[in-house]
Amino acid sequence: MQHTDVLVIGAGIVGAACAHALVLAGLSVRVIDARLGGATAAGMGHLVVMDDNPAELALSQTSLDLWHTWAPHMDAGCAFTPCGTLWLAANDAELQAAHDKRSTLQAHGIACDMLDAAALSRAEPALRPGLAGALKVQGDSVVYAPRAAQWLLDQAAAHGRLVLEQAEAMQIEGHTVTLRDGSQRSAGAIVLASGIHAPQLCPGLPLRPKKGHLVITDRYPGTVHHQLVELGYITSAHHSDGTSVAFNVQPRPTGQLLIGSSREFDTTDPAVNNAVMARMLQRALDYLPGLANLNAIRTWTGFRAATPDSLPLIGAHPEHPHLWLAVGHEGLGVTTAPATAQLLAAQIAGGTPAIDPTPYAPARFAGLSTP
Repeated sequence: MQHTDVLVIGAGIVGAACAHALVLAGLSVRVIDARLGGATAAGMGHLVVMDDNPAELALSQTSLDLWHTWAPHMDAGCAFTPCGTLWLAANDAELQAAHDKRSTLQAHGIACDMLDAAALSRAEPALRPGLAGALKVQGDSVVYAPRAAQWLLDQAAAHGRLVLEQAEAMQIEGHTVTLRDGSQRSAGAIVLASGIHAPQLCPGLPLRPKKGHLVITDRYPGTVHHQLVELGYITSAHHSDGTSVAFNVQPRPTGQLLIGSSREFDTTDPAVNNAVMARMLQRALDYLPGLANLNAIRTWTGFRAATPDSLPLIGAHPEHPHLWLAVGHEGLGVTTAPATAQLLAAQIAGGTPAIDPTPYAPARFAGLSTP
């Protein structure tokens, strides 16, 4: 099958979710990816409702609902864990920010509760004393993203309308994609979901790499029970320049702790930056002093694809008929893959999107607008 209804470039979590949604919409799909890893393999796999702006909230909330719908059917390897998130307030000003966040989330029907200092200490005894409190968001979860992406592809393949090909796409021209070996694949629509590599196939996309570091420990079951995030993480996540770190620790079902987070611009060097790593770990120790006694077994880096307004590009490319974009999710690719896929599939297949697609439309950037 050299021609399909849709050809998806990228088999990470976003591309896999798009393939899954398109097959369920009745279309035949070919997925092409040379790496079969990328940002999906490098990230934390957190599933978290974010409310920095209404569009981010709509995309993440719709996605979390879909993740919870999928969860009972996912295999054990996906390691879906509804651990919830504690947004930690270090002082009274951050505690007020937590109250404001609660009001926003509750207004959208998202279950969350405030914990005072004593309740927070009971919930997470390993945290340092003196924190002001926390906002607990019950529905937030974690997942092992590489396996979840494969599960989505397996579900699509079970319908008999999906082909997965490990190959490198070199050029997109009209309905045709040329591979590194010179062979070609054609489709009625082409979906570009290759993250930070997308500009190689579609120059001019407003994507910028944000490098991040992660550390994983040996197994220490029961040390941490929720995903722990400082409220300052939101500010850090949207820094447009410079290097920033924030406290973010995630308990894995294995008993390991996954430690983040950092953001570093203007580099595509995958090597661990020891200075950034040291800052990140010191920030983690500020909240969890006991981490100093744990063994770290691996460190690594990855690159998020960021847009100037921190919202992904989801929808038709205004200057290239038949080309659709699903890129620029920054650190929320795993969280927002399901709603991204539904938005794209509805537009390609002629359905009704579950949420307004306008805020994510690629044409919002002048360089991508039709002259």
